[in-house]
Amino acid sequence: MTLSAELVAILACPMDHEALLYFESEHVLYNPRLRRKYRIENDIPILLIEEAEVVDEAEHQRLMALHPGGGTAVPKGSIGEVLDDGGARDVEEQ
Repeated sequence: MTLSAELVAILACPMDHEALLYFESEHVLYNPRLRRKYRIENDIPILLIEEAEVVDEAEHQRLMALHPGGGTAVPKGSIGEVLDDGGARDVEEQ
């Protein structure tokens, strides 16, 4: 099952309180600024700091290659939005 765009729009990283990228095919939410990946289990985002996976450079580059921004970091004040292909994109907050 997919997280709704409405849910993704209100989720934030518990460390920096900024937007996360949602990668449906990976079942993760990702903070490219802090390089922390949060898993999604049974359609429930596990947004606990102690449960986050710190990713290395190779994993960061792999995730960002999936992102339509071409590897650019998510700017502050943007929201990760779900894409049908399982990637993520940035949209401005309303």
